[in-house]
Amino acid sequence: MEAPHSGPAAETVPETAGTTAPEPAGALPEAVTVTLTVTSPEQMQDLGRRLARVLAPGDLVMLTGELGAGKTTLTRGLGEGLGVRGAVTSPTFVIARVHPSLTGGPALVHVDAYRLGGGLDEMEDLDLDVSLPESVVVVEWGDGKVEELADDRLRVLIDRATGDTDDERREVTLVGIGARWAGLRADLA
Repeated sequence: MEAPHSGPAAETVPETAGTTAPEPAGALPEAVTVTLTVTSPEQMQDLGRRLARVLAPGDLVMLTGELGAGKTTLTRGLGEGLGVRGAVTSPTFVIARVHPSLTGGPALVHVDAYRLGGGLDEMEDLDLDVSLPESVVVVEWGDGKVEELADDRLRVLIDRATGDTDDERREVTLVGIGARWAGLRADLA
């Protein structure tokens, strides 16, 4: 990892980020990538609030990162930004929590798929496909499990230093998949 940046959530955008090429038949949907550096839990929560401004009913957000990377902290910021009811905490032992909107916006459905081994079949009991059209669905540990729920989705990859360290720095890579996310970079500006 590079040396810490001074100042709030320094943004790093790779040269190829945001570029899209014509999609060959059978290829993955178009993707837009934005990479950010976050240096504290407060900045991670603020990133969640900023991201909430661009979320809409029907959005699927998939969070990936090591234990302690900041997935729930980011989701807490999303909840604040969406104006939902209830404290956003890790749903590890209940699998899913629904936070209704207090402002007339979409509800936040927060899912932790860590303990679920199967793919979408095992997730069907949660009725996420029913909740998705009118909610923002955030799935921690959802890679390989919930992609079939939406052609357009936002993957959030949180990378942190591992081992015996107190480094709070995180590299957060947002990958917007599909036409819905074409303006992701501008939306976050």
